[in-house]
Amino acid sequence: MTVNEKTLALSSPPGEARVTRQLGTAAADLDEAGKLLAAGGLVAFPTETVYGLGADATNPQAIARLYAAKGRPSFNPLIAHVPDVASALRLGDFPPLARKLAEAFWPGALTLVVPVSEASPVCELARAGLPSLAIRVPDHPVAEAILRAADRPIAAPSANRSGHISPTRPDHVLGDLAGIIDAIVEGGATAIGVESTILGCVDDSVVMLRPGGIPREAIEAVLGFPLAEGRDDAEAPLAPGRLSSHYAPEHALRLEATRIRPGEACLAFGLPLPEGADVALTLNLSEQRDTAEAAANLYHHLRALDRLPAAGIAVVPIPRQGIGEAILDRLARAAAPR
Repeated sequence: MTVNEKTLALSSPPGEARVTRQLGTAAADLDEAGKLLAAGGLVAFPTETVYGLGADATNPQAIARLYAAKGRPSFNPLIAHVPDVASALRLGDFPPLARKLAEAFWPGALTLVVPVSEASPVCELARAGLPSLAIRVPDHPVAEAILRAADRPIAAPSANRSGHISPTRPDHVLGDLAGIIDAIVEGGATAIGVESTILGCVDDSVVMLRPGGIPREAIEAVLGFPLAEGRDDAEAPLAPGRLSSHYAPEHALRLEATRIRPGEACLAFGLPLPEGADVALTLNLSEQRDTAEAAANLYHHLRALDRLPAAGIAVVPIPRQGIGEAILDRLARAAAPR
């Protein structure tokens, strides 16, 4: 048994249910959320991408509770969230290109994986034992206030059971984690709707590890050259969101569907609806074919279709440009064999 496995075994949540406090966005509530995190608690809160499940990234016991609450494998590293760029720069050794990207996109839906600094307080368990660290500065006033109140790096993967559809609304979080985590800060629906883009910057190159809320085209415009593609590391990932099966509903997904089979639910994009679509079993990501609107609706619509008595979910073709790349990445992982 590894050190990580021992820590998880010793620190898993107790069998009895907890009372999950439901906090609002008043200043006193956000201060309380920060105090709960600093004390080793698990608190879900909104960011501009999805709801995150926060835990003190410097506390191995809190991180072990987080892994156990999500049912997340401990070889899958976590992202350390901080309230500003200055705090981020203290956690890692940023190559020049990583600093350039931080200046361009932080705060925002970008995670940078850089070599961990010798002075970084983020614990080894949160890094999954890697010599690198994933760091993000979220662009959300609630998240920023909570991070400042906690006054330490906060690991915050999506606030759902591992492998399930990510949460973009408070009820999504409660459906997965009520009675397991200590609190949720209820801040309404998230704006972007898919997770952050993750770039690897551990040397002089910049590698796309996960498409997300910042489109490839915007990043390449800042860099002045094309992004390299990350190696296949799904079994020992350098960053979150790279497991082959992830973001998965209970219903099987069928991608690139141009005709809907009898009994299938339909995840549509644009009008008219495809042949065979049953309006009662259809949700449209964006009638105007707007990929930003589609990303914001993606997880909510998948959850809603998954509750219907359908033979599966057929997903119509979606363009890859812009944030469409992130949508297609999530759908491919959701449709992968489990």
